[in-house]
Amino acid sequence: MLVRANWNGTVLAESADTVVVEGNHYFPPDSLQTGLFSRSRTKTLCPWKGIASYYSVTVDDQTLPDAAWYYPHPTPLARRVKGRVAFGPGIQIESVEAAGRGGREQR
Repeated sequence: MLVRANWNGTVLAESADTVVVEGNHYFPPDSLQTGLFSRSRTKTLCPWKGIASYYSVTVDDQTLPDAAWYYPHPTPLARRVKGRVAFGPGIQIESVEAAGRGGREQR
């Protein structure tokens, strides 16, 4: 199943290889539309995954700060998400079946 992350009518990431942890789809880095992402200075600590770094997303001159996060050096328990990117509130995550139809879920 293909999973897409959308914001402001633009696909930010698309992959059939996401890893789901705590209800969040973590996309592989090569699935991102990298020109839409800029590094943020924000960092947060998850007790079991480690230190998260953030990206802001810009589409059509509108920026959503800290819209996505990733773990560059996760703890051993979270090694499956190393370098993968998950999305926060405001980003629509949708699952698309092979025929182009699928369920949608809002984050």
